[in-house]
Amino acid sequence: MVKLGRTIKLRLYLDTNQAEQFLAMSQEYQRVANIVSQWIFDHEFQLSWLKINHHLYKIFRQESPLNSQMVQSVFRTVVARYKTVQEQMKQHPYCYKNEEDKWVQVPRDLNWLVTPIQFRRPQADLVRQSNYSFVNSMQQISITTLGKRTKLGFTSKGFEKYFTEDWKLGTAKLVHNRGKWFLHIGITKETSDFNPKDNPQIVGVDRGLRFLATAFDSEGKTLFFDGQKILLKRKKFLEIRRQLQSKGTKSTKKKLKQLAQRENRWMTDVNHWLAKTLVAAYGSHTLFVLEDLTNVTFNTDDLPKSLRNSHRSWAFFQLESFLTYKAQAIQSTVLKVSPAFTSQRCPKCGLVEKNNRHHDTHEYWCAQCQYRCNDDRLGAMNIAMLGQDWLNGVKRPKIKKLTTIG
Repeated sequence: MVKLGRTIKLRLYLDTNQAEQFLAMSQEYQRVANIVSQWIFDHEFQLSWLKINHHLYKIFRQESPLNSQMVQSVFRTVVARYKTVQEQMKQHPYCYKNEEDKWVQVPRDLNWLVTPIQFRRPQADLVRQSNYSFVNSMQQISITTLGKRTKLGFTSKGFEKYFTEDWKLGTAKLVHNRGKWFLHIGITKETSDFNPKDNPQIVGVDRGLRFLATAFDSEGKTLFFDGQKILLKRKKFLEIRRQLQSKGTKSTKKKLKQLAQRENRWMTDVNHWLAKTLVAAYGSHTLFVLEDLTNVTFNTDDLPKSLRNSHRSWAFFQLESFLTYKAQAIQSTVLKVSPAFTSQRCPKCGLVEKNNRHHDTHEYWCAQCQYRCNDDRLGAMNIAMLGQDWLNGVKRPKIKKLTTIG
């Protein structure tokens, strides 16, 4: 069994008095969180919830209007944030060149922080039943404030199925954004895991520039997801950004931030649509095979200069993440393989030759066996082959460079 995780975002409908209560509570939560963060910073980054609780719980219960459960939630929220930062530091060591002009990596930990982590926005994490619950046949939601609990309406459009199926509701986060209030609820569900022994179909997915994705399946069929419209829209975003940056006023900085948020929302929608389309097209018991694009840069020589930087920053990892959790929900899975030589190997004779790929015509033409193919399709074919190797028992499938055929 595998545990699926989702987050549902409910829009809350408050009157003026309720909005004031929520703001006061979330600001107090923020204030207490910053005090806890300072304590952790001053005490050698002790992240034990028990130690923090022992030293600070009684103090907050005496001087803060937050109830007991919410004080405990503050401790967990701050500890979780520090652990996230700690993990990020491990993944991104400090790099410098030594006297021999060689790059050296130095591991980082929380001791590299020069100031405590700051909680800059009003917020509150709410435990189900203790701090929030659904009442009146799921028509209203009851939420804790600094005083008594208050009942209010909400919209659940698009999330109805999560209230009727076997999803378990967990801790919720109260969010205030642009004058509107939302409740982000984490939900989980157990479902059957992907079984490689069930003879799954294999789909190799090549991500790139001209096509956001090219999928090749076990039956030899190929799906192309054109990226030209994406490129043009990103070009428009880039042009608007440059115009605003050239002005440099305070108002343009605000517009730049709004533009970045709008572009990120659009990119997220595109990746959601693409992942959803792939999952719907191939269904359950599918092994989706992707290249591990960590630290990989794309060749943009065949793109106009105005589009190169724009498309390098496309959220390929986000697409991978969306496809992974959508695949899990239907007993499918995602496998990441080495990208080495996937665009250079001939699927017919096995020859690996960089010059066989012609970027100007987007074609692969094997000089040895004369096999010809679209270069994006070829990449997907080789990726699918590595997926088959994995099913056959190869733990880390990888294409070996074969330059001649005996």
